[in-house]
Amino acid sequence: MEGKGMTVHEVSKRTGVSIRTLQYYDRIGLLPPAAHTEAGYRLYDEAALERLQQILLFRELEFPLREIRAIISRPDFDREKALAQQIELLTLRRDRLNGLIRLAEELKETGGRKLDFKAFDTEKMDDYARRAKAQWGETEAYREYEQRSRNWTGEDTRSIAGEIMEIFREFGEMKDQAPDSPRALAQVRKLQDYISARMYTCTDEILASLGEAYGSGGEFTKNIDAAGGPGAGAFAAAAIRAYCRKD
Repeated sequence: MEGKGMTVHEVSKRTGVSIRTLQYYDRIGLLPPAAHTEAGYRLYDEAALERLQQILLFRELEFPLREIRAIISRPDFDREKALAQQIELLTLRRDRLNGLIRLAEELKETGGRKLDFKAFDTEKMDDYARRAKAQWGETEAYREYEQRSRNWTGEDTRSIAGEIMEIFREFGEMKDQAPDSPRALAQVRKLQDYISARMYTCTDEILASLGEAYGSGGEFTKNIDAAGGPGAGAFAAAAIRAYCRKD
């Protein structure tokens, strides 16, 4: 994608998702565009398309839209974990479909005289989907976040994401200091207070888990480094570790 981004019509053509659906996703804060033209038309960047992929993957897991919005907007959202779950679910569905194809072929060969209903059983697939949902939604923090974000608009989502990235940009400005310096520890407290105020109660335990994700070298680190410069994610993780060791 080049230039300022893709219009809603271009995204619809590229992804197969209807324009009406994309507009609805924006209205409920699920998929806000990256920007708007002077005339007010939506523009989407690569990050928005990646978010759309995650939405569609969770739809395959049969998550309600409001749950998807709460999950993928969380600071501790693990994209790799979500993809692993999606691969497992699709594999189960493929195996079931193959079983149905084999049954249909056998019925054709026997003239419909094979009474076998095992191929119609969805228990294994349904059980996996239930367990996947439980992993994302069983915590008190998730329930609190889901409740708070229920009425967010697309603008709310963009605003909070931008404010979080601003905090990480500030982390990047202090990378030359010690992670346990007063300034770095104050910045960690600022991050913790922001999450608690806008998303969910961010305990030290949750904060420590977030810190591990920020410095893991994966998507979290990439996004933080994009905001605060190379090394910002690792520095934020180190500062969070120092903060959580405080007496």
